[in-house]
Amino acid sequence: MEPLTADELLTLKTGAFGAVFLVSNVEPGMLSMVRESFAASGALGDASGVVKKALTTGPLPQLPRDSALEIEATVLPALNRSVEILRAKAPGEVEAYRSVVLAAADRVAQAHRGLSKAEAAVIDKIRRALAEPA
Repeated sequence: MEPLTADELLTLKTGAFGAVFLVSNVEPGMLSMVRESFAASGALGDASGVVKKALTTGPLPQLPRDSALEIEATVLPALNRSVEILRAKAPGEVEAYRSVVLAAADRVAQAHRGLSKAEAAVIDKIRRALAEPA
């Protein structure tokens, strides 16, 4: 396994944290955001190996905050790029990354009144961004 660069680690972190941010922004509200961030941290904390290193070290990613479209335009390509990076440098970690990101997104959605249609749609976009190319 080839070590990941600081930029590659940040891409993985941007994708994972961004996915959580995307889902939590679907239905804004301060109380739900607090509940959701605790739910997500549990899932992200379950990571191991390269994925854990990427999610727990280094700076926090800078995500746009102006619009959902801007956030998606940053996060979805980061998720896609993360899968490419892992496939090239740590193929055994691809599924772990995918699982952790989807689990965190799902926990966030479930943390506040269960999964809404809008949250399900965002999680579907995240799942597609994490998919292997056809």
